[in-house]
Parts: sequence; structure tokens; C-alpha cells
Amino acid sequence: MQSGTMKWRKKWRIAVRNRQIYLLLLPALIALAVFQYGPMWGLQIAFRDYSIFRDISDSPWVGLKYFQRLFASPSFFRVLRNTVIISTYKIIFLFPMGVFIALLLNEIPFVTYKKAVQTMVYVPHFFSWVVVYGIFTSLLSSTGLVNQFLLHLTGNRYNFLSNPNNFRAVLVFTAGWKECGWNAIVFIAAIAGIDQEIFEAAQIDGASRLRRIISITLPSIMPTIMLMLILRIGNLLTAGTEQILVMYNAVVYDVSDVLGTYIYRMGIGKMEYSMSTAVGLFESVVGFGLVITGNALSRRFSASIW
Repeated sequence: MQSGTMKWRKKWRIAVRNRQIYLLLLPALIALAVFQYGPMWGLQIAFRDYSIFRDISDSPWVGLKYFQRLFASPSFFRVLRNTVIISTYKIIFLFPMGVFIALLLNEIPFVTYKKAVQTMVYVPHFFSWVVVYGIFTSLLSSTGLVNQFLLHLTGNRYNFLSNPNNFRAVLVFTAGWKECGWNAIVFIAAIAGIDQEIFEAAQIDGASRLRRIISITLPSIMPTIMLMLILRIGNLLTAGTEQILVMYNAVVYDVSDVLGTYIYRMGIGKMEYSMSTAVGLFESVVGFGLVITGNALSRRFSASIW
């Protein structure tokens, strides 16, 4: 008991000594409380028969009614399956691309050229999905540039945007074009923190560029890779709602409807706020569980978040 009291006194003295730093942190903590924890009051809508014409606390308590209705709905499991499939594709194909781009950029010896390439791969991140959809519609539509080329080459047009068999591939490809360069920033920063003397010593010992990447760069940034992978796994049920809302259509609806679009359709389209809140709460709880599980596995094999 005495030892615990001494530890708290020591921590308090450190906080008082560094009070200016904690005061700088205060606005961020207030913003976190207001915009992140404050809205959690509305989570009880999932357990109430809520209507916009009455206050949340005045709505009747119905317990797990909407969760039971949710899990009994065949459309929910179709949506859940689509979400998991699309997110898994993005993790498998796009997450390694961020690491790969960071490694390639790090190997460019000319600073001016390196900065130009970095700018080129970062820029698509700042385009809205409406702009991205317009670009790829111009390229992939039946009268687009790609189909014009295929028509001259093979005599046939290919249906990219309205074919359920390849629409998920289009989603993954467009997401990669837009975000992979931006996702590489974290890995570039991690690579920049590696002691350059290690590379110089390896080069003197005759290590090739590929050997230096495999034996020095990748092991050095592995904790960062694991951290970002855990966070990405935690967002497994977030398959890119904005992207899909802009790009999908009735023909590909069965393979592209995800939890985010389901919440949008139920909450705004049908005004079933209790049901949409239940779906959102389910998504958050599963995401939290995935982060905990991913961190436990990461701790067992390498690094961890906490």
C-alpha cells in the first residue's frame, strides 16, 4: 500500500514539474472527450425504440430486440460477408504495397527525383472519391480509353464497372491507386529513423542492396509494420463506405453492399435509427475485439501496441 502511494506521489511530482506540457495536451483531451466520448451517449439508441420526434431518454427500452432482428436478417449476413471479403482483399493486396513503395522510394539516390516521385504517389490521396470515380469511369466505361484500346486490339469490349465477377477487383485497384502512396508515409518515416551507419557497414562488408533491405530495413521497421497491420485489422469491418457509395450500382449490388452502406440505407434511407445504431455498435465491438486479438498475436511473435 505504501509503495503504491509513493509511486502516485512520484507521478504527481513529475506532472507538476512538466505542467506546461500537460497544458498543451489539454485541448486535445477536451476535443477527444467532446467528439469521441460524448457521442457515446447515443449508443443507447440501439437498445431503445427511438424516434426523432422524442428524446433518447424518453424512448421505450427494448433491450436486444434490434440485435435479434439484425442477426435474424439474411441480408445482414450477405452484407457482413461482402464487408469481410472486400476488406480482406484490401489488406492482402494493398497493405504490402505501402511497405513496398516505401522501400522503393528509400532506394532512390537522387533527392530531387525522389521528392518528385513522392509527390506523384501522394497526390491521389487528396482527390475525393467522386473525382476518382470520374477518372476511372472515363478509363473503364464501355466507351472509355481502356475499352477503346481493347476494341482495337481484340475486337471486344470488357465490362469493368457493371460485372459482379470483377467489381471487387475494381474497388481494390482504385483504392490502391488512391491510398497506397499515402499509406507509405509511415513506413518512410520509420526507415528514416534507422541508423545509416548500419547500412554503411553492411555495404563495406559487401552486402547487396537487396540483402540490406532484407536483413536491415525490414527487421528495423517490423514493429511499425505490425502496429499498422493491427490497426488495419481492427478496421476489418470498414470496407470503404464512401468509395462504394460512389462506385456501386444495382447490377453489382449483391457483391458490393457492405456494413457502411447498410447503415446508411437503414439510418438515412429508411429512418430506422435503432437498427442502424445496432449495426454500428456491432461493427465497433468486433473491431475492438480484432485489435485486442491482433495485439495479443503480435506480442507473441514480435512487437505489440501495449
